[in-house]
Amino acid sequence: MRIIAGQWRGRNLLAPTGAQTTRPTSDRAREALFSILLPWLSGARVLDLFAGSGALALEALSRGAAFAVLCDRDREACAAIGKNIATLSAQERTLLLEQDAAHALKGLAGDAFDLIFLDPPYRAGLAQDALVEIARGGLLAPGGRIIVESAADDLPEPPPGLVVADRRKYGVAVLTMMEREDDA
Repeated sequence: MRIIAGQWRGRNLLAPTGAQTTRPTSDRAREALFSILLPWLSGARVLDLFAGSGALALEALSRGAAFAVLCDRDREACAAIGKNIATLSAQERTLLLEQDAAHALKGLAGDAFDLIFLDPPYRAGLAQDALVEIARGGLLAPGGRIIVESAADDLPEPPPGLVVADRRKYGVAVLTMMEREDDA
């Protein structure tokens, strides 16, 4: 796994060792996604829940995002993320939270993010729960986007306050982009 473009283009990233539930977003899907997200990257504040290796947040930082909060409850995933952050010398532009998404979202309530990535284990209901908390906590900045990676047979539904702006399929993964209802 590597950073695809930007200041860290071509830099390799570590993936968590031994984590059976970690499923990195494919290079093809990441490249397509970041082409779509280009207008939102410059100076963005990013939240990457279920971060795994941190590839999504680190790709965003490489392409011009200002700051990223990365969250994962898995100790091995956080160790890999920490090493990736150190390798890229991105400590001043990141905050790593080793906790589950529900606790992280409660602790971040009141913060506003321009991009929020949700890439939880498929079919666990975690994306839907996180979307409800994000909408309730006002975590999506005006004009911001939430990107949810899910299986095609488990598509997330927008809770009150959010709407689906776009949905694209890449292999077995579907990327759903949501925005605030008042931005639609």
